[in-house]
Amino acid sequence: MTGNSDRRVRRTRQAIQRALIELILDKGYETTTVTDIINRADVGRSTFYAHFTDKQDVLFGNLDDLVFLHAGPPSEGPLFGFSLPMFEHVQSQRQLVSALLGRRGGGAVIARGEQMLAEVVRRELLARAPQPTPRLDLVVTAVVGAFMGLLRGWADDQFAATPVEMDRTFRTVVTPGVTMILTSGEPA
Repeated sequence: MTGNSDRRVRRTRQAIQRALIELILDKGYETTTVTDIINRADVGRSTFYAHFTDKQDVLFGNLDDLVFLHAGPPSEGPLFGFSLPMFEHVQSQRQLVSALLGRRGGGAVIARGEQMLAEVVRRELLARAPQPTPRLDLVVTAVVGAFMGLLRGWADDQFAATPVEMDRTFRTVVTPGVTMILTSGEPA
């Protein structure tokens, strides 16, 4: 019985999350209401609130599902190991990412995505730095800004590129400066 209940809960949550994505694509995040989501997902109001507190909770549930952002910080290998997997995910989930991070997604989505990515970058830099740079927050902000700028532009179809090309561009622009900071111990 528990297995059936778990599947039903997952299906309901997915239907609500899918409804929000469709509505963001249709009319944008800011103008979408909980009533719109309930109607699109074909669930009752009490069912919606049994799973989510509000539309932002639904939205953040979609972002929190990006499992590769929760991996431990790599202390070896190339810097920013999240980059290629994220670009590959964007390509495989184009509609979802376009809805979440594109121009119709809203500021809350971008802020949450930047916050999650900043934690990933911070953990990685702390795992690799012989001593933390006094300006760690500035370096994290620069890395996140570069990555999110590329990601948002790509999600909005401002330019065509493969995930490998996106990853290569990001790493070419960002890695030399960050490597210099990590190896020299100089402040950013």
